[in-house]
Amino acid sequence: MRREKHELFTPLIKARKDQKHFQNSNGTYVYSYVDSLLGLELPDEGGRKLTDGEMVSLCSEFLTAGTDTTTTSLQWIMANLVKHPDVQAKLVEEIEGVVGKEAEEVREEDLNKLQYLKAVIMEGLRRHPPTHFVIPHTVSEELMFEGYVIPKDASINFMVAEMGWDENVWDDPMAFRPERFLDDGANVDITGSREIKMMPFGVGRRICPALNLAMLHLQYFVANLVREFDWKPVKGEEVDLSEKLEFTNVMKNPLKAKIIERRR
Repeated sequence: MRREKHELFTPLIKARKDQKHFQNSNGTYVYSYVDSLLGLELPDEGGRKLTDGEMVSLCSEFLTAGTDTTTTSLQWIMANLVKHPDVQAKLVEEIEGVVGKEAEEVREEDLNKLQYLKAVIMEGLRRHPPTHFVIPHTVSEELMFEGYVIPKDASINFMVAEMGWDENVWDDPMAFRPERFLDDGANVDITGSREIKMMPFGVGRRICPALNLAMLHLQYFVANLVREFDWKPVKGEEVDLSEKLEFTNVMKNPLKAKIIERRR
């Protein structure tokens, strides 16, 4: 895997490095993430530059975190829509009521009007968050928290999935029921600024910086996928919602579905 990452990213980093030396003077050069890495100096290490290997790791992390989590969440949501045709039908009804049957696509400006769509996304993230854990933190000094002594240097993490399955917080937590995020549940906070009932993107200073972009992508893709196609289970095969923990929390058996064009 590491060799494959180097084979993919090293030529791209080199090409960007070469291009930087021959920038056009006409202002068409666009500053990129790789440029920020090329210009980075480490003050605690004598101002040295990043090595190519370090840049490969950072580029890989950037790409993986920006794609795997969203595609994994999308697959889980679509799997639940296949398994729950009543939810899918209700979602299609809402979308057609907002954008009509003649519109070419569900556009970004339509998404804020689709409250049931948002509820479906939220329920998908609650029931199947992209990962079961967040990046761990280390306690800087011993402290007492609600009767528990947490020693210095202890590693602290959060059981992200289990928070979304907590029977003390959620009614019938293992059921896929988007309605829990309508009416009184419409303002459930996933940033941790008011409360922490679920945290699919982490919380606090190290919350996922692409939270809003990920939500936008999920809403856009789900809306257009169900508007264009009727998603049904493959004959004789049940949708298997078993999990397999890899870099992200993926489906043990990837989704198989029969899709039928809605608008012919």
